[in-house]
Amino acid sequence: MTTPVRSIVAGLSLALMLITPAFADDEPAFEQTGRASWYGPGFHGKKTASGERFDQNDLTAAHRTLPLGSEVTVKNPENGREVEVQINDRGPYVKGRVIDLSSKAADHLGIKDDGTAKVKIEATEEQLAAAKKDDEQTAENSER
Repeated sequence: MTTPVRSIVAGLSLALMLITPAFADDEPAFEQTGRASWYGPGFHGKKTASGERFDQNDLTAAHRTLPLGSEVTVKNPENGREVEVQINDRGPYVKGRVIDLSSKAADHLGIKDDGTAKVKIEATEEQLAAAKKDDEQTAENSER
């Protein structure tokens, strides 16, 4: 290879190595498709599984197994809308449902009127790591 060609090939290789990890972070570490529902007024102000008070106007959700404090992206394939929520509670407790959204999150997805909708839940490693940061912060605060 001639020197200019080697330089171009080396430059492209370096660029690919730098860009590839950024795309890898965007790959979902968790994916689930199923039916979502929402909850609001009847639970507003009550304690969630995470210990915080439920606020129907926050972008939060209940999931059976995702770590409390983790963040997930919930997508409505019917209308293309999506919203990022924090998992702060356990549920749903209705068979056939995979996530319970706060009123505000359901509103963002356009599912409040129907009550339920098919959704896709995705979380990257970075979003799931938010739960670890919360756990570490809680541990630090309890040691004081």
